[in-house]
Amino acid sequence: MSLRAGDPAEIGGYPLEARLGSGGMGTVFLARTASGRPVAVKLIHQQYAQDDEFRTRFRQEVAAARRVSGAFTAAVVDADPEAEQPWMATAYIEGRTLAQHLSATGPLSGAELRRLAIGLAEALRDIHRVGVVHRDLKPSNVVLSPEGPRVIDFGISRAVDQETLTMTGRVIGTPPFMSPEQLQAPRGVGPRSDVFSLGTLLVYAATGHGPFDAGSPHMTAYQVVHEEPSLGAVPGALRSVVESCLDKEPSGRPSVDELLVLLRDLPSDLGGTDANGPGAGRTRDVITQNHSATRATPVPAPAPARTDAGTAGTLVGRRLRGRWRPVLAAAVAVAAIGGGVAALNAVRAGGNGGGDKGNRVLASGAALPDGFRPWRKTVRGGREDIPDELRCVARGDALYCGGGSVVATRVRATDGSQVWTAKSPGVPVQGLHLVGATDDTVLGYRFAAEGDPQAPPSEVVAIDADKGRELWSAPSGAQSRAVTGRTQDAIVIGSAVVTVDASNSRLEARDAHSGAVAWRTSFPAGTQCAPVPVGARLFAMCARNDEVDASEARHATLYAVDRDSGTLGEAIAVDGPAVPMGVADGRLVLLQERMEGTASAGYDGLARVDPTSRKVTYSRLARTYAGTPGMVGGTVYVTGQTGLVTALDPATGRKKWSRQTSVEGASGPAAGAGALYFSSATGRVVALSPDDGTFLWTTDPQVDGLTGEQGASPRVTVAGRVVVVAADQNTLFAFDAQNPPKSR
Repeated sequence: MSLRAGDPAEIGGYPLEARLGSGGMGTVFLARTASGRPVAVKLIHQQYAQDDEFRTRFRQEVAAARRVSGAFTAAVVDADPEAEQPWMATAYIEGRTLAQHLSATGPLSGAELRRLAIGLAEALRDIHRVGVVHRDLKPSNVVLSPEGPRVIDFGISRAVDQETLTMTGRVIGTPPFMSPEQLQAPRGVGPRSDVFSLGTLLVYAATGHGPFDAGSPHMTAYQVVHEEPSLGAVPGALRSVVESCLDKEPSGRPSVDELLVLLRDLPSDLGGTDANGPGAGRTRDVITQNHSATRATPVPAPAPARTDAGTAGTLVGRRLRGRWRPVLAAAVAVAAIGGGVAALNAVRAGGNGGGDKGNRVLASGAALPDGFRPWRKTVRGGREDIPDELRCVARGDALYCGGGSVVATRVRATDGSQVWTAKSPGVPVQGLHLVGATDDTVLGYRFAAEGDPQAPPSEVVAIDADKGRELWSAPSGAQSRAVTGRTQDAIVIGSAVVTVDASNSRLEARDAHSGAVAWRTSFPAGTQCAPVPVGARLFAMCARNDEVDASEARHATLYAVDRDSGTLGEAIAVDGPAVPMGVADGRLVLLQERMEGTASAGYDGLARVDPTSRKVTYSRLARTYAGTPGMVGGTVYVTGQTGLVTALDPATGRKKWSRQTSVEGASGPAAGAGALYFSSATGRVVALSPDDGTFLWTTDPQVDGLTGEQGASPRVTVAGRVVVVAADQNTLFAFDAQNPPKSR
C-alpha cells in the first residue's frame, strides 16, 4: 500500500516506503534502517498522543515488547513513546496474518495446523517467561512468516508484576478470542488467559470460525463466559487439547509448558494432510502485509438472561476441567520410562523443542581452569553513553576483548577480573570490533575524540599483551564492508597485522609487536580492496571504485598476496556480491548475495575458489537464505532473524539440516566442547549439535539489547570448557559448557 498525501516522509530518522495498515489506534509503515534492513514503524494517531492514559498504555506496550525476545515475536528495533506522536519500530516480518491466510486459502489442517499450534504455544512460552501476558492473541496478531508463526502487537499486554491500567468504562480486547476473566475481571488476568485465547485461535485456524461465534459482540461475550464451545469441526486429535484450553476457570487450563507436552504428543498429521507432502517443512509462501493497527473495544458482556446460566457455565467448566491431566500424566510417564532417550527423540522430531528445562549435558572435554566460577562483568569504555558490544579471543587463561569504546582489555578467564583496559575516546563505528591477538600483542581500533577534526576516523592500535601499554598505532581506512560485506579492515595473520591505509589506496603489513612496516602494496587501479585470510594464506578482495561508492559491489576480484613481499598474484574474477566465509578443503568459500536495489535480500549461491588453479566453481542454493552467515568446521551456517539456523554444504550448496531456535538475531557459530554456539546481543545463547543440529540447551537473555542486527560476527568465544559470551552494553559473562545457566 503506497504512502498517502499527508503521510510523513520519515519517522524517528527512518525513511518511510509504504503503508502496511491503519486502524483505530495508529498506522503502521514499512521503513528502512540506515543499513537497508526493513522495519515496521507503528505511529500512534495524533488524537491519542494528547491522552495521558493512552500514552501510559503505549509506554507499557513498548516495555512489554522489549522484554520479549524469542523466535516467535517481532523484536523492537527502536521506539520513542515520549515523542509528540509516539512511535515504535520493530523487525519487519514478511507474511500474511493468520486472518488473511484463512480468508485467501481456507482453514488449516494436518501437519500445517499442528505446526501452527506448537509454534504459538512456544511463542506464549517465551512471552510468559519474561513475565508478560499478551491479552490480545487473535488471528490478525499472528503472522505466518516463512520461518514459522510470529506473535505481534503487545498493545494491551501487561507485565504480570504490574497493575493493570484501567481504561475508564471499557473492556479492551476482541470478544471471540478473549477469556472469561478478561470480560468479567480484567485485573485478575494472568498467563492462562492467553492459553484460553490460543484455544479459540486454534479452533478458528482449523474450522474458519471461532468456538463462540455469535451475531453481536454482546452475545459473543456472553457465550465466552457462559456457553459451551462449538468444537464439532475440530480434528478429533486436537479437540481434547483445545477443550482443556477453553476451561472457564484459569486453574482448569494447562500451563503453556504443559500444553506443549500435549501438542507434541499429537500425531504429525492430526488425521489430515500428509505430513511429508507439500508445505510440510514450512508454512505456505506468504507475500502481503504483516501488521495491523486495529483493535476492537467491545462493550462488556450483558447480565445472564436466565437464572440458571451461571450454574450451567460452572458445570461445563467442571466437565472440561481435568480432561487434559490424564493425557499429560501418560506423556510424563512415557518420558520417565524412556528417560533421556525419549527426551532426545522428542527434540529430534520436534525442532527446537523448547527444551530449556531439559538441557542436555555436553560430552566431557577439557578441564576447567583452576578456581573457575561462572562470572559476569561490564567493561567500561571511553564513551559510557553508547551501548557497545565487544568481541574476544582466548589465549591460554587470558581473554582479550575489544570493540566500540574499548580498544582492548585483558580479562582473566577464571573470574572475569580485568588485568588492564585501553579505552577509546571517540564515537565507535558500528561493527568494528577487536582486530585480533598474537602471543604477545593485542590489536584493536581507536576512534577519534570529539572535537578533533585533524584526527583520523580510526586507528589500529597495538597493545602489549602482558602490561597493557600502547606499542604503536597507525591510521586505518574503513571500507571493507562495501567490498566484502564484512567489517574487517585489519586482520592478524601469523605474527603480522595487515591493514588498509587511511587513504583507502593500499594494503600495509606490519610486525604486530614492533609496528615495523614489512611492505606496502597499492590497490589495482580504479579499485578499493580489503584483506581476506584464506587459512594461512592472504588474499586481497577488490571492487571497482564506482561500485563501492554506490554500495553495489557486484563484481569482485581476488588476488593472492605474497605474505613476505605483498606482491599481488593474478586476478580471479568472482560473480558478486560475494561475502568471504572461510576455507573448506583448501578452497575459499564465498556466499553470493541477492540484492534488491542496494539492500541485501539474503544469500542464494556459493562460490568456491581454488587458490592454486584459480578456478571458481558455483552452486545455487535451494532458496534465498536471509540472516547472518558464518562458517566453522567446513560448514556454512545462516541464522535467520527469527532464530532459524540452516547448515549448508559448501561443496554442493545443499542443506544439511535446519533447526528453529529461540534466539533472535543471533550471530555465530562458535565451536567447541562438542557444540555449536549462537548468541544474540541480549546474551541469549543456544547450543546445537554440529552433526544434525540437535538442540542441546539454551540460556535466557542477560541484558537488554537490540536483536535486529544482521551480519554480526560471532559473540561467543570458547576456551576449553569455558563459554564466554559478549552482549550489549559491554557485558561479558562466562560459564561451564557442561553446566550452562538454567533457563527459566
